[in-house]
Amino acid sequence: MKSNRYFLIGCAGLAMASCTSMDEINLESGTILSEQLQETYVVAPERAEAEFAGMFTRLGKPLTVFGTTSDRPDDFGFIAMAYSNDIEGADMVVVNNDYNWFSTCGEYSSRNADYANPYIRYKAPYNTIGDANSIISTFSGIEGPDALNKVAQARALRAYAYLSIAPAFQFRYETSADKPCVPLVTEETVDFTNNPRATVEKIYGQILSDLTFAIENLAGYDRGGNKMYIDQQVAYGLRARAYLNMGKWAEAAADAEKAAEGYTPASIADVSKPSFYNIADANWMWGYDMTSDIALIEPMATSSSWIGSFSGIGYAAGAQCYAQINVLLYDKISDTDVRKGWWVDADLHSPLLEGLTWGTATGQDIAPLRIQDVKEAFLPYTNVKFGARSIGTTTNDEDFPLMRVEEMLLIQAEGYAKSGKEQEARKILEDFVKTYRDPEYSIPSNRTLADEIWFQRRVELWGEGFGVFDAKRLGKPVVRFVEGKDSNWPDAFRFNLAADDPWLLMRFPQDEMNTNFGIVDNEGGTMPQTGAGASLKDGVTD
Repeated sequence: MKSNRYFLIGCAGLAMASCTSMDEINLESGTILSEQLQETYVVAPERAEAEFAGMFTRLGKPLTVFGTTSDRPDDFGFIAMAYSNDIEGADMVVVNNDYNWFSTCGEYSSRNADYANPYIRYKAPYNTIGDANSIISTFSGIEGPDALNKVAQARALRAYAYLSIAPAFQFRYETSADKPCVPLVTEETVDFTNNPRATVEKIYGQILSDLTFAIENLAGYDRGGNKMYIDQQVAYGLRARAYLNMGKWAEAAADAEKAAEGYTPASIADVSKPSFYNIADANWMWGYDMTSDIALIEPMATSSSWIGSFSGIGYAAGAQCYAQINVLLYDKISDTDVRKGWWVDADLHSPLLEGLTWGTATGQDIAPLRIQDVKEAFLPYTNVKFGARSIGTTTNDEDFPLMRVEEMLLIQAEGYAKSGKEQEARKILEDFVKTYRDPEYSIPSNRTLADEIWFQRRVELWGEGFGVFDAKRLGKPVVRFVEGKDSNWPDAFRFNLAADDPWLLMRFPQDEMNTNFGIVDNEGGTMPQTGAGASLKDGVTD
């Protein structure tokens, strides 16, 4: 573990490297031209197949944006984006120390055009869009079901990429459909130097077109157990997300119902131990399969290093950068709900630790355990939701969920509730929570049904990347603290943001504005200060 020690010590001096100028970093491209790929398909189909598979591998591969000549522990694609989105929300608390490469998200300095974190969150989806466009261009001209299948999956993945970036750059569809969002890049785009921002409506038009094509052309496709790939049900699930973002409630519910067919939520027993790390789990519809070969490119740049709490070579445990739940949300979870144990309490206790061993510690003794240069004591409200294949792992090959059936049930509930079918919504919600999470659950009377569904999303999907995006699509403020109540947010990150605060909108990286002269950047708002927005309420943590 000496290498881990030196890496962490070195990063103390490099902590502010998370704010490095883009001009100091060399980029790496992993995609070959579509013309080359089409020729390759004819003479070496296995190479074209590898390029298709690589389109999915690059979603969470370490050091994909800045390349393997860098050693950035915050560069792991869409998984890093999900982590950033949750930190910018209200419910995932992170520490403010010299090791936290994601402090930019905690303090909302992530609007700086020269910072690395917002660049990764912009470049990763557009890299995937470029990958998808290459596959689409290549295989659209080839006959046969295999080529059509590849085009359908590439279009679904392109839609996912736009769904992952569009909400960052503009407010919700219902109020901002005619406002500028992000540049639209397809296989037909020619002028990249003058490609203005498309409207929110146009971006979602492309998303729906891509997903509808995928749904129609993936009928009958069997992934053969490879849940990194996209089948028809995942495409339905992605379109359900798109409709939810657009406020098309009935359509969202209908697609979520089709997506969920044949899947069953994880049982109470399943989630009574640290889990959410195995793509083979029956409730996972789509996920990132983190093999040991991929993780070892840079073990520090993985979900195990940052989001999990059980890695022996990671920032969470090694530098006490644990991902914690906001005590405001934690206190709202019923004591009879199994999910209360997904985080340790104020005394560092969780029933999920029972039966586990880390070094010489077992059970509850794991939380305060300190192993020099490997593990620091858990902080209050540290998550133990995300488990590991082995406690103290140095491989960091834990998978990451991109879509679970539980999300589809919550989309159904929200879609029905907001489309005039409240009775159906209540039944779906109550059946899910009572059967799979809290046997004593009943829908509370002190929240609106809509807020209760949001509460359930915030608890169930915590750590999976929906945080700030959900608040924005619902037109809700980001409420991190309430005056007069305990707060576990660091002082520098303890503020609230109004639902219409312009600072919620990401800014374009300087690199993009230097090469695409059609970009007009977002503006307005200021970086929030400690204690700002104290009067804001969200209907859930009030």
